Amino acid sequence: MNRIHLLLLTVALSLVFAASGAFAQDNLKNQLFGDLNALIAQAKEKKADLIAPNSFAKGMEYYNEATAVFARQGRLEDIQEKVKSAQIYIAKSLDQCKIAEVGLSAAMAARTDATSAGAPNYSADLWNKAEDQFNRAARALEDGSLDDAKRKASDAESIYRSAELEAIKSNYLSPARTLMKQAEEIGAKDNAPKTYARAQTLAAQVEALLKQNRYDTDEARHLAQESKYEAAHAIYLHKTILSMKQSDKTYEDAILDAEASLQSAAGAAGLVARFDEGYRPTVAAITAAIKERDAKIKDNAGALTDAAEAVHGKESEIDNLKQRVASMENRVGSLTENERQLKEAGTELQHKLNTQHEQEETIHQVGLMFTDDEGNVLRDGNNIIIRLYGLSFPVGKNIIEPQYYTLLTKVQEAIKKFPRCSIMIEGHTDSQGSDEANQTLSESRAKATAEYLMANMGVEIPINSQGYGESRPVASNDTPEGRAKNRRIDIVITPAGARQGK
Repeated sequence: MNRIHLLLLTVALSLVFAASGAFAQDNLKNQLFGDLNALIAQAKEKKADLIAPNSFAKGMEYYNEATAVFARQGRLEDIQEKVKSAQIYIAKSLDQCKIAEVGLSAAMAARTDATSAGAPNYSADLWNKAEDQFNRAARALEDGSLDDAKRKASDAESIYRSAELEAIKSNYLSPARTLMKQAEEIGAKDNAPKTYARAQTLAAQVEALLKQNRYDTDEARHLAQESKYEAAHAIYLHKTILSMKQSDKTYEDAILDAEASLQSAAGAAGLVARFDEGYRPTVAAITAAIKERDAKIKDNAGALTDAAEAVHGKESEIDNLKQRVASMENRVGSLTENERQLKEAGTELQHKLNTQHEQEETIHQVGLMFTDDEGNVLRDGNNIIIRLYGLSFPVGKNIIEPQYYTLLTKVQEAIKKFPRCSIMIEGHTDSQGSDEANQTLSESRAKATAEYLMANMGVEIPINSQGYGESRPVASNDTPEGRAKNRRIDIVITPAGARQGK
């Protein structure tokens, strides 16, 4: 900076401090600190405070001193000197970050994974130990000891991975372990030993699965949920048995209570339960009634096809109506008011039927676009639902991976077949995990899908999103196949005419 420029800045600073206008002072501060602020932001983005703590801290020390001098209206030369020193150290920290991309990258990746798993909360001791070792590696790197930094970073990576695994175990098994501890404290092992042992066995299987592959967590999550259930089941059995003993109830009383519950279920299915041959005949009858009901529901799904065929049948009636109107026009030469209204009614009916026919044909064509593994197309009143079973996300995340771009391109093409429609993206999960976590995850996945579609459609169509967590299952959560169907994205299309209430 030449003397003339320095003189101008000095005069400007004097004017700022003499005036009360905040705008002029902010403008000068931006001139003095703008480049440095940008450099600091870049360093924070690269995690320089973690990778090069000494250089970054020294740079921030000079930065804070410079802002303090500015605040008390100090000499411009002092501010510029401290800003320059801060820039040197922050730039040095960024250089260290580039070197760390080789020496510390594996440890940084392990640290990120451990953070995502909640290691600071669920595995605090291992996390703190890993952080300490990583800081040692970072300081060794700053001192120029690359080999020493790599060794310490390798140790930190190993500890981070252990902390990550411990956090995953704790996160999955914490509810089950809490209930097992409660069961042990109240003596549930005495009255429900088999159920309690089952909870322990399932928990051990979860630990073994996570140790083999901590990132393939579907089966582990399911077993953890089962372990939690069995622990709660043992507590219930223990309390029930204690209550029976205290009330002097007999085995007959217990059997009659169970029969009463089955009788209630049978009544809901329109059956009368009899137990002279045990539970199994009644259970079989209830199961058959449920299957019959499901079959009727499936048959009703064919109503859409029947409606489409009915539309085709109406076309001949419209042709006859046209011929009658044409004949009347030829005979009379001009239409009476009633005849004109008849023609208009016929035209309107024709238009409606044509529109309905076209829409049914469009829905049929959209259904053919998707394989059974990708999803299916349903009709819900005026809405069309594309139920995407084939769109999967990484566990606990809302990232759309490249292998699903083709499937979403099909969705985009399907949406374009309904001009001026509105779209609602609905996210759903299975029952694994907490209600709150599932709700949050379903919302974020629905939003991510909506944003992807809007960004790639090429046309402006209103797309909203909503998460429903585990509240709207379409299959049983007791089987892997059912849970896979419940983890889905529904594309709900409302055609323009339906949206306007036509």
